[in-house]
Amino acid sequence: MPPLAALYVRELRLAVRIGGGAMMGVLFYLIVVTTFPFAIGPDLNLLSRLGPAILWIGALLATLLGLDRLFEADRDDGALDLLVASGRPLELLVIVKVAAHWTATGLPLIIAAPFLSLLLAMPVDVTLATLATLVAGTPALTLLGAIGAGLTVSLRRGGLLLPILVLPFAVPVLIFGVAAATAVAFDPAAFRTPFLLIVALTLMAAAISPIATAAALRNGLD
Repeated sequence: MPPLAALYVRELRLAVRIGGGAMMGVLFYLIVVTTFPFAIGPDLNLLSRLGPAILWIGALLATLLGLDRLFEADRDDGALDLLVASGRPLELLVIVKVAAHWTATGLPLIIAAPFLSLLLAMPVDVTLATLATLVAGTPALTLLGAIGAGLTVSLRRGGLLLPILVLPFAVPVLIFGVAAATAVAFDPAAFRTPFLLIVALTLMAAAISPIATAAALRNGLD
């Protein structure tokens, strides 16, 4: 197996095993989403209008929940030092780790979203639009979270600081994701602009995150 593929498989297995992985994130997602109907009440029209925002807030919080595990295990067992000293570009290794982390934590949230939308009485077109925005936007959340994880990897209890660092940068993704999904119910043509902005944010994060994360990891190990 090629080294990068082997690293991806290893990270995917670790992400699933440590801390519950995908199951923990989906359960947290379920708890967050089901809490809103109890708080808002049985008004289905209101739940339907708020559905995209509820699903996006749940996805954002569930993503933040597992970011501290992105480099923590490698730091504890010394694997992070080996990755830095391996001679391969650390930025490329970061991309592989982020991809595996998103596959184990972000992808299950996207799969669960259509089922959770039934609890919120969301129309089919709004559900599909929300699903599309989650597919385009959740990688940006993981990429931005990788920067925060790299900055806090050398800190004790850095997991408490991580959401504070990442959340301000994740808010634009949340705003455009909710705007695109909500626009479908009123004007389907208005979906395109905020959706393209989400894609742009994801591409920008993909370009910046590996460089910034690798620099933070090198600085943290010095």
